[in-house]
Amino acid sequence: MTLLDAGISCQAIELFELCLKYEIVVSTAESCTGGLIAACVTDIAGSSAMFDRGFVTYSNQAKLEMLGVNSQTLDEFGAVSRQIALEMAAGALKNSNASLSIAVTGVAGPSGGTPQKPVGLVHIAVNLKGEVQHQECRFGALTRHEIRSETVRRALEMSAEMIRRMHEGGE
Repeated sequence: MTLLDAGISCQAIELFELCLKYEIVVSTAESCTGGLIAACVTDIAGSSAMFDRGFVTYSNQAKLEMLGVNSQTLDEFGAVSRQIALEMAAGALKNSNASLSIAVTGVAGPSGGTPQKPVGLVHIAVNLKGEVQHQECRFGALTRHEIRSETVRRALEMSAEMIRRMHEGGE
């Protein structure tokens, strides 16, 4: 049984193969996806060779306690922000045996959005040994399932691209 569509499964396999090839270990820090990225990666037989752990930090308190996110950053920018995604990614590396972390935070809906942070706003951060990439996504009027699926898809894609860029010199 796979959790998401075949395209996402293929992306998870691509990340898995790149991590094995370059001896990269992954950890995840997930809010709006609730562990779906970790589940997609660990759905692959043999993933224990490249996956260390996943942090599901849905609440602000979990972000503070498990990842060491700064409370001042939360107060100033809110949980759904570039700054928090970057701190989540850094915290996942610091609190694991991983060399690559994937962090996501967003508003999956259908409620909870504001004019400044609408439903469909997601921040993704990937940290590979201190090299960091961030992407702000505005998925718009999709369903909760579609927003979460697109977030997983983009996060896996960003991670694979970063590995290829750092190790193979390409996109």
